[in-house]
Amino acid sequence: MRATVFATRNYKEIVRDPITLLIGMGLPILLLGLFSVMQKNMPFALYEINNLTPGVIVFGFSFLTLFSGMLLGKDKSSSFLMRIFASPMSATDYILGYMLPFIPIAFLQISLCMLTAFFLGLSLNKSLLLMILVLLVISSLYIGIGVLLGTLFTDKQVGGIFAILVNITTWLSGTWFTLDMIGGTFQSIAQLLPFVHAVNAARAIIDGAYVDMLRSLAIVIGYTVLIMLTAISTFKRKMQG
Repeated sequence: MRATVFATRNYKEIVRDPITLLIGMGLPILLLGLFSVMQKNMPFALYEINNLTPGVIVFGFSFLTLFSGMLLGKDKSSSFLMRIFASPMSATDYILGYMLPFIPIAFLQISLCMLTAFFLGLSLNKSLLLMILVLLVISSLYIGIGVLLGTLFTDKQVGGIFAILVNITTWLSGTWFTLDMIGGTFQSIAQLLPFVHAVNAARAIIDGAYVDMLRSLAIVIGYTVLIMLTAISTFKRKMQG
């Protein structure tokens, strides 16, 4: 209940800046349309809508990293957290309170992107419902990264780090190209990180490869739990300090 009440406050803070949210949701939709047009003029199937949609949606989650990190970082900079440390909330309550408001935003991102993809040729089938659930789980990874960054840095620092992080996560996720096209050390490093597995889990559902989906999703969940535990322990040390 404590985390839920705190999450309600954070949700109100988020929706006070609708322009930022619109940019975070509008850019993935714009990219879907742009790369779909590019695919029509390509001699090979690099940006087919079934392959493109999951990657673009996961790319859109990077904005959740930015929003969640800046929200927590801003609260630290404004001394808001210092004032409410007198409350009975634990570090876990705080972290969940910062993560939960972004789940409905992730759902809206997913819904708008998939609706756009339907108009661009994505086939409608029952597996897409499973894909929505899997994508919501994946969104927790990106939200958790943002909360961890917000715990460690200020809102201005999070903005600068995000500019670097979004490029790393995008290139290592195989969103715009398959990692086999580069191979070698680059592919080996990417396989050790969760980002390519996040994209592969969503794509595997469309292909009906549910075993591959579970394998990739397990890696994403493992990283998510690790990041959340790190954020909680780090936040707890900040509270004690």
